[in-house]
Amino acid sequence: MSDLFDTPPSSRPEAPRPLADRLRPKTLSEVIGQAHVLGPEGPLGAMLAAGSLSSLVLWGPPGVGKTTIARLLADQTNLAFVQISAIFTGVPELRKVFEQAKIRRANGQGTLLFVDEIHRFNKAQQDGFLPHMEDGTILLVGATTENPSFELNAALLSRAQVIVLERLGLADLERLAQRAEKELGHALPLKAEAREALLEMADGDGRALLNLIEQVAAHKGGALSSEQLGQRLMRRATRYDKSGEEHYNLISALHKSVRGSDPDAALYWFARMLEGGEDPRFLARRLTRMSVEDIGLADPQAQAVCMDAWQTYERLGSPEGELALANAVVYLALAPKSNGVYLAYKAARAAARETGSLPPPLHIRNAPTRLMKEIGYGAGYAYDHDAEDGFSGQDYFPEGMKRPVFYAPPERGFERELKKRIDYFARLRTQRRG
Repeated sequence: MSDLFDTPPSSRPEAPRPLADRLRPKTLSEVIGQAHVLGPEGPLGAMLAAGSLSSLVLWGPPGVGKTTIARLLADQTNLAFVQISAIFTGVPELRKVFEQAKIRRANGQGTLLFVDEIHRFNKAQQDGFLPHMEDGTILLVGATTENPSFELNAALLSRAQVIVLERLGLADLERLAQRAEKELGHALPLKAEAREALLEMADGDGRALLNLIEQVAAHKGGALSSEQLGQRLMRRATRYDKSGEEHYNLISALHKSVRGSDPDAALYWFARMLEGGEDPRFLARRLTRMSVEDIGLADPQAQAVCMDAWQTYERLGSPEGELALANAVVYLALAPKSNGVYLAYKAARAAARETGSLPPPLHIRNAPTRLMKEIGYGAGYAYDHDAEDGFSGQDYFPEGMKRPVFYAPPERGFERELKKRIDYFARLRTQRRG
């Protein structure tokens, strides 16, 4: 019996290529889902039309075509394509890459250096690209899933244009699925609702969809239902980085949904964060912040609801305690909104900084000693409980400081009553001083 290793290499059967590799676009026009950057009016389309491609940072989620676009840009501009990963490349390897690029340049060919996960390079390593970008040795195309504003040096960003790539929509994923069926030579064995479920499982990631399709295509038998599909495949994990930009994007979405009085949207983003593994204690803290920042005295009970929910979570733990936090989410979303005290507090802090160390007026200073009484501390203080209506109307600001107005409650929720009180005391103050 002959052994495979005795067979000449030229006559050995070719190993099967993954579907994602077989369907890799051959031209930029075949790239799915990024028309906003590759079209005639898009930044890359305009660069290519003008024949002036600059260094780039491709920023987008996984599976949207960053590597493919970089490779095709090199093909279209007749540049040598060199690919490295920041995860596996150190300083010695980078030096070799730059030296080889210099040799190519001396021989009349430029180099497009594609750096995957470029945000993984530290500041010194990122600075190492700068002289080679400036003298034309390389045209850098970096790829990252993280916000370049946070992860890349300002010097590098000033020499490269950031191109934002978008996650693939359901229509884009359907086009990709049809392309896969053409390559496979048959339709996927899926019922209509299962096909839609398959696209949703990919979560905007084209590469993930093609991997799922390969698993489905191997099914022998009738068309799969959604339930059967779910048993065969695992849903792709939700993309969520508790310390990265997705964390801030989702908490911002939750906060703004609460502020916008939309309980359904607020619950959705709350659930998205929990599904992504967020610490419920962080959410409890943020909900409490919303209660004091966006609701305040329009509903004084809101803060107590949040504190009670937080304490309930601490006692029950997950998952039961998360329902208490969900109660708080809905309560906050439906509560009347006001940032009156928040604005008043900021204005008071600003006034405190501007007025420096102006002392309190003498009549409201404490006078625990005879000397302090002799020099006027406490003199003329009117005890409000002895005054008519329990209100003296005295001035409590520093002498010579014009009386400011910090707190102007809106006529919403409980602050309607507070506004009536403010107006009432303002009228009395005017009468007592008049």
